[in-house]
Amino acid sequence: MRTAALRRCLAPALPAALPPSRGLCGRQLRGGGAAAAAARKITENAKKSLASLKRENPRLEPTLAIIQAHNDHLLQEINKNFAKEVGLRVIHICLPEGSSKDEIVNEISRLNEDPNVQGLALDLPESLYSSEVLNAVKPEKDVDGLSDINLGRLVRGNAYDCLVPPTACAVMELLEDLGGKTVLLVGAGGAVGAALQCMLQREGAATVSCRWKAPQLQTKLHQADVVVVGSTKPDDVPVSWIKPGTTIISCSRDLLSEKHNYGQQSNHAAENAVGSLAIAMRMQNMVKNTERWIQSQQYRKWDLRCLKLQPLSPVPSDIEISRAQSPKAVDVLAKEIGLLTDEIEIYGQTKAKVRLSLLERLKDQPDGKYVLVAGITPTPLGEGKSTVTIGLVQALTAHLNINSFACLRQPSQGPTFGVKGGAAGGGYAQVIPMEEFNLHLTGDIHAITAANNLLAAAIDARILHENTQSDKALYNRLVPVVNGVRGFSAIQLARLRRLGINKTNPETLTEEEMSKFARLDIDPSTITWQRVVDTNDRFLRRITVGQANTEKGFVRQAQFDIAVASEIMAILALTTSLQDMKERLGKMVVANDKKGEPVTAEDLGVTGALAVLMKDAIKPTLMQTLEGTPVFVHAGPFANIAHGNSSVLADKIALKLVGEKGFVVTEAGFGADIGMEKFFNIKCRASGLVPSVVVLVATVRALKMHGGGPNVTAGAPLKKEYTEENLQLVADGCCNLQKQIQITQLFGVPVVVALNVFKTDSPAEVDLVCKIAKQSGAFDAVPCNHWSAGGRGAVKLAQAVEKAANQKNSFKFLYSLELPIVEKIRIIAQKVYGAQDIELSPAAQSQVDRYTRQGFGNLPICMAKTHLSLSHQPEKKGVPIGFILPISDVRASIGAGFVYPLVGTMSTMPGLPTRPCFYDIDLDPVTEQVKGLF
Repeated sequence: MRTAALRRCLAPALPAALPPSRGLCGRQLRGGGAAAAAARKITENAKKSLASLKRENPRLEPTLAIIQAHNDHLLQEINKNFAKEVGLRVIHICLPEGSSKDEIVNEISRLNEDPNVQGLALDLPESLYSSEVLNAVKPEKDVDGLSDINLGRLVRGNAYDCLVPPTACAVMELLEDLGGKTVLLVGAGGAVGAALQCMLQREGAATVSCRWKAPQLQTKLHQADVVVVGSTKPDDVPVSWIKPGTTIISCSRDLLSEKHNYGQQSNHAAENAVGSLAIAMRMQNMVKNTERWIQSQQYRKWDLRCLKLQPLSPVPSDIEISRAQSPKAVDVLAKEIGLLTDEIEIYGQTKAKVRLSLLERLKDQPDGKYVLVAGITPTPLGEGKSTVTIGLVQALTAHLNINSFACLRQPSQGPTFGVKGGAAGGGYAQVIPMEEFNLHLTGDIHAITAANNLLAAAIDARILHENTQSDKALYNRLVPVVNGVRGFSAIQLARLRRLGINKTNPETLTEEEMSKFARLDIDPSTITWQRVVDTNDRFLRRITVGQANTEKGFVRQAQFDIAVASEIMAILALTTSLQDMKERLGKMVVANDKKGEPVTAEDLGVTGALAVLMKDAIKPTLMQTLEGTPVFVHAGPFANIAHGNSSVLADKIALKLVGEKGFVVTEAGFGADIGMEKFFNIKCRASGLVPSVVVLVATVRALKMHGGGPNVTAGAPLKKEYTEENLQLVADGCCNLQKQIQITQLFGVPVVVALNVFKTDSPAEVDLVCKIAKQSGAFDAVPCNHWSAGGRGAVKLAQAVEKAANQKNSFKFLYSLELPIVEKIRIIAQKVYGAQDIELSPAAQSQVDRYTRQGFGNLPICMAKTHLSLSHQPEKKGVPIGFILPISDVRASIGAGFVYPLVGTMSTMPGLPTRPCFYDIDLDPVTEQVKGLF
């Protein structure tokens, strides 16, 4: 029927949607059997295509949503029947007649964002087909091809990227040999009319368009070889105006509703066949759309536009550098790295949450290379692991054109306003905007604070209520009568099962069972769950709660921790899914009962509520570096009582996004003896991921300190030993670097040393460090100038990391989980810290025995130790030997999944110094710009 040229034009974009065709008495009608045959063929082809797609994608259930704003049930039935025949799921949204455009647009917007709907079509009264309504449909869901974007693509001849209006395709299917003929479009305006004109002209036809009330209508009708009718013919237009033999196709929207009148004769068979052809083509469009949707779910090659840097000398302040760069809009960045629009939740202009559904979409995509940035034992000033992390990814992506992602921890506001300042990197290797990175971000820490304190409140409230109520009163309040019916909640039923009570009817429990169910009998002296706040506040280290008269004298000693020390933060960093997080939250042990058995968040019935508070926090936050490369910021657990690494989920998502040849670079807190050891033994066990390379960060300044240099104090000027060349100090201090290289080698992973160069470092000092590092077993050692030069200053490091990642990797854990708790502690102390042995206090030994008895002996170990020395004594620099490591206490984060021994005293609430950072932080009330962050 149609010519080959037309078929080529439409082949990739399939149609479907509006009505029929009908003849005027005594004139030639195209339709009938030919249209019915075409509809059957199209339906059969669409059915086969969809069946093939379903075989390749067994979980596929393509859904077409049709918004209808009239009471025409015939059209609805035809759509349902064709969809069923093809194998599509179709849902009708039937809005009342008289619905406004705003109501239609609101419904379209809802369906646009529904990930379970792959196609969207409109069956509306003519008056509602406005540009506003048609363009509200997302182009990728526009099955009827009526949006300006789809029509624009059609006009430009870009048929592969568009979907052609099904009614227009149905008309074209019924016409043949159009070359040189005159086609008159009467009352066929809007999107369908525009599409028809384009397609007819492409077939060589001369097209004329006019309204029914046009002055020359009679002349035009008489001259036309083909008449396409787009709306109902008025009664005052006689059939005699059309010359005999004219081909007439009607695509009026009201034909299926029998509201037409083209003459006394009626050809219902032809009419319904053409109408059915349009609907068949709508379904064909939907199948094509489904195929495109499947393709859109596949891994996408990055199309990243990096931002240019123009480093200045001297280097300005961090916030000045951050402000001088204009970041890309985060939705643009997301698209560049292959994220779908429904996989991001935008917060402002430069931040977005990324949904975990991406992991399912890219589950078959091979992971990229996994790089850990660790460090030597640092000075109190830090040695620049964050800047190395950022500089490395800027070098990889902006200068070597290799996909890379940085995964960083979210900083606590405690240090930001205290003494340390921000944690966005520094100089020309930063995450931007740095003030948004350091302040609130997307509220994850606030969510953790809310969840943590809800659980703390639940503990004290439960103790109060159990102490002031009888068993029966307590049971009746825990399982109240609602609307005359008493029932257990889901979490209460789970508690009954754990207690061995296999009953679901609250009325059938015995008095003993009711008491057992209702009473947790928490021993207040064993409560380990503390309230938290994200501020350094030393006066909350010891507090008394319950002093109001309403608490009836139930007073106890307690404390506040800083928010990032919460076990919920550690869980956020280690969880692998929403379900896994919920299970971990439920397992958190908050105290023991009076029989010595653990009491959990699940026992308190608060697990679901905690998960609700954390449902957004579990999604990593997407940001960017100064050079426009992607960064995930997610989780920020303490690096002493927790494992000090960013989230498993951020790493997993990033590894999928970078592709098989890309790199994900993440950072471990403190020195390699703490953060790296926990990364390997705790985080890698939780994630199942295998690291490719370790980048070990060192500075001449820190090595001089380990070589016997004077103390380094935050806020105080450096002594001359650190600003003048001193090769002997450097050589003596390299023992710490050598020890950290040896620790890395315990895990079988190649190590590249990154020497973070300062302007006071001499070339001889730099060369000496690199030489010793290579002699000590490092794969390579590279001086880096990213702080002053951006990614360009870390290109050699990036090249070394790329080479090291291709080396043989024999990664292994340091210890087996089956070993006793004490033996695992001893292995870490001796092999990592260099201790002669360990010594447990009686309290620590008692806790070890209790955790073993309670079934927690097979958890990994998370040592809580000073980061300023390999030993437990901060003043002992270099590589201490022969010491006995004292274990003062042993605690457990059961939900997070580790036991943490305390080496000496470990504060979980920092204090403010005499002159905190907040003295320099201010807000410009005119520009609203933050000042003083660093």
